[in-house]
Order: sequence, then structure tokens, then C-alpha cells
Amino acid sequence: MEGFDFISTADKPALLAFSTPEWLDTAKTALAELGYKVHTAATHSDFLTRFTQVHYNVVVMEERFGALTMEENVALKELQKMPVNQRRHSTIILLGDTFQTFSPTEAFKNSVHAVINTSEMFLLKQLVEKAAADNDLFLHSFREVQNRVYTTAK
Repeated sequence: MEGFDFISTADKPALLAFSTPEWLDTAKTALAELGYKVHTAATHSDFLTRFTQVHYNVVVMEERFGALTMEENVALKELQKMPVNQRRHSTIILLGDTFQTFSPTEAFKNSVHAVINTSEMFLLKQLVEKAAADNDLFLHSFREVQNRVYTTAK
């Protein structure tokens, strides 16, 4: 686990979970260029601890993070089991060899916002930007109402 990293209200935190070093480097660079403060998870427990402690704007995970197959990806399985309200603050993106980029059926099946085929890693910056913008647009009304309810409940 990396050392303590203060996150301010002005920061856009992002969490990466990769086993493939080249893809991790590509993702770090892409997200940094988009202005995200990037954290990386080294293990499944590290990922789950970080995800439950920080409201990450974007989470990008390799389908075989810490595993030989997607079915063995403990962090992904735990994320999929979480109630939606615990995941809604993040745009969750899953990368894999078998996905068709932005397939809504694959994203829904895997309980994520978007899937990206690893053959399109060279476009990761643009694809993350689009997935985050689409998710923000989709959840805009929900978040607005949630903020109003929270504000009036104070």
C-alpha cells in the first residue's frame, strides 16, 4: 500500500487496479493528463480498503487484476456485490481482451459503467473522459436531488 496521500475537495481522485505493468503505466499517464490524482492498488485487499475509504471519481480495473481469470478477480467480485449506493460515486471502467469497447450489455453484466477492450489502450485517455462524462450526465439529476435532500436534512 502506498503512503498516506491527502485528498482535498479540489482533487479528482482515481484508483487503478492492474496486474499488467505496461497497462498500468498507460493508465497512470492518461489519468494524470486528465487531471486526476492517481492511486494504485497492489492487492485485492488494498483495492477494497482504498475504495471504501475514498470516493474515487474514476476506477479503472483490469479484468484479471491479481488473478489468472476474471472469475478469480476478488476485488471485482466484491465490488459487484456492493450495494449500488456504495459504488455510485465512481465511474467504474473494466478493461479486458474479450470486451467490445462501450458495450452496454457487457458493462451491465459486469456491474460497471463501461468496458474497454485492451486493444484500445492507446485511446484510454479519450475513452475514460467519455465514460466519466457519460456517467456524470446519466447521474446528474440523481446527484442533484441527493444533494438537496442532504442539505435540507442538516
